Amino acid sequence: MRFFHALIGGAMALAASQALAQTTDTIIVTARPNPEDPPVVAEARERLSRTPGAVSVVSNEAFESRAAQGFSDMLRDAPGVLAQKRYGEESRLSIRGSGLDQSYHQRGVLFAQDGVPFADADGFADFQKIDPLTARYVEVYRGGNALRFGGAQLGGAINLVTPTGRTAESDNLLRLEGGADEFVRGAAQIARAAGDWDAFAAITALSAGGWRAHSQQEQTRATLNLGRSFGEDRELRLLVYGADIEQEVPGALTLAQALTNPRAAGGGVVATNWQRDLSVWRTSLQTRWRLSPSTLFEGGVYAAATDLHHPIALLIQQQVQTQGAFGRIDWQGELAGHRADLFAGVSYRQGKNNQRLAPVFFPVAGDNLQKASGLDLFAEGRWFATDRLAIVAGGSYGRATRDFTDHLDPTNDREKDFDWFAPRVGLIWENQDGAQIYANITRSVEPPHYGALVQSPVPGFVPVVPQEAWTGELGARGRTGGFIWDVTLYRAELQHELLSFSPGIGIPAAFFNAGDTIHQGVEAALDWRFAEGWLLRQSYAYSDFRFAGDAVYGGNRLAVAPEHQYRATLRYDHPSGFFVAPSLEWRPSDVFVDYANTLKAPGYTILSLNAGFDFDNGVSLFLDARNLADETYVPEFGAVTNAAAPGANTAVFYPGEGRTFYAGAAYRF
Repeated sequence: MRFFHALIGGAMALAASQALAQTTDTIIVTARPNPEDPPVVAEARERLSRTPGAVSVVSNEAFESRAAQGFSDMLRDAPGVLAQKRYGEESRLSIRGSGLDQSYHQRGVLFAQDGVPFADADGFADFQKIDPLTARYVEVYRGGNALRFGGAQLGGAINLVTPTGRTAESDNLLRLEGGADEFVRGAAQIARAAGDWDAFAAITALSAGGWRAHSQQEQTRATLNLGRSFGEDRELRLLVYGADIEQEVPGALTLAQALTNPRAAGGGVVATNWQRDLSVWRTSLQTRWRLSPSTLFEGGVYAAATDLHHPIALLIQQQVQTQGAFGRIDWQGELAGHRADLFAGVSYRQGKNNQRLAPVFFPVAGDNLQKASGLDLFAEGRWFATDRLAIVAGGSYGRATRDFTDHLDPTNDREKDFDWFAPRVGLIWENQDGAQIYANITRSVEPPHYGALVQSPVPGFVPVVPQEAWTGELGARGRTGGFIWDVTLYRAELQHELLSFSPGIGIPAAFFNAGDTIHQGVEAALDWRFAEGWLLRQSYAYSDFRFAGDAVYGGNRLAVAPEHQYRATLRYDHPSGFFVAPSLEWRPSDVFVDYANTLKAPGYTILSLNAGFDFDNGVSLFLDARNLADETYVPEFGAVTNAAAPGANTAVFYPGEGRTFYAGAAYRF
């Protein structure tokens, strides 16, 4: 706890010093922090600035001039976010090492769209369930800063916000992209506002052959956001989303294969036609209602369903249904003669997954029903001891249930409940020009999802327990002249960290609870506007994740996380509408693949180029050229326990794509 006390003490000392009394007009580092950011994004930045922790906003304008296909493109400049593409939209996404070792899909970070979680009821999420082209902006709450959604995950939350008929970038949009490996994507969007009504509708279709063998995909997505206003800050909104996705799965390679023949598919993948095909629909009915000048209510109900056909080393078929409701009160006023504000709310979700397993490579059969529920009660308040310094306190109570029914063997039926309390305290100080210093201590808890609880051939539940952590955070953000900066230091002390590894080719990763582990590091972003039209955008993450005196692994580093990751983009915008933006992605050191620290993936340097032209008539063109040096590299891989052990599976690598070119055109009118 000495580290946590030092964080609070350091924040108080810095606050007292007035050392940061500089000129500033923005306090949240965004992926496009400039005066042209639309009001809806500026408002989001201001709202998130009340958080005594690491937060950022990424606007659609930050990635619309690239062939963005998922979080790895959308969040590449967000400090502290590790987002690496595997294939298609399938990625690894981790914040501060939460869910870092997850070898397929996602856990450890709360994914939401318009405040509604799009994970299943047990917390497991798919990347394929989002459409990047229909995110007006993305809110990123790093670490223990997702309390506004009731989340208690170590990694925080990511919330995509859909455009409305009033906040969309344009009334009409037609977009067409094409490029390497038969990539074609088209999109059409309309936005209308008439009187008290507004509507946004979009459809996106994609077809791609894929850079690697056996990675073809076909997609169709549709979005509707219909709103009715009943006065200022009073509205009712219906959101509907549907998608049909067919995706071939290229599988993983050994390191030697990934470096010598990176376009190849994994062994046996083509012969047994690995795929991930799913249809998705989601709908929510939400309201935002001003109850009084000081009190605002936001809430809603939602339902979602997914049908999955997923043949890999075994055939996985799932029918998933999820329902939920949430409500939150925001209050602003005075307490004991001092300015104060508070939010408090509740979030509930329930769902079931009818799952069937059939053999492909392996003699696995299954027919089961997985039920899950989650309840979060949460609150956080700020009390301003002075005009500049606020004391922040809050917490969440969580409860999760798991109910497993094995239709083939009832002796495997199991039920398990988890409950916890996750408190939070902090400070936030702001100088007269808006620069901020903050510190906080937060507890996080993540109960195991079904992928961890049910592991064949073990009957019933595997005895894994929730992952718990205390995290201390100290940071500062603001603007000084042409500089916008955001720096955070953090240290998380974990117990029972949920770790996974790949036990066999094509078999979903096995999970276990580690002993004590430590996640600590630095997240930094610096934007520098140094001349008319010139912007240098940089982000850096230092990640020191390791075991703490483990009986098997001692003080070894955890697998997968790069110790250093640096990204930079130098952009020039000409008054005529032309822009050019070369970029660099640099992983300077090799990265451990296994917990025994016997195998490393080599570091790399990737150079890319983005350029485009905006015409006065609403037409814009762009070029997205990636990996210009055609470097062979491996940015993404699964974790292994000991790569040097006899018979260890080391076919866990997803090679990075070689030199590729994409071009696109959009017409806004």
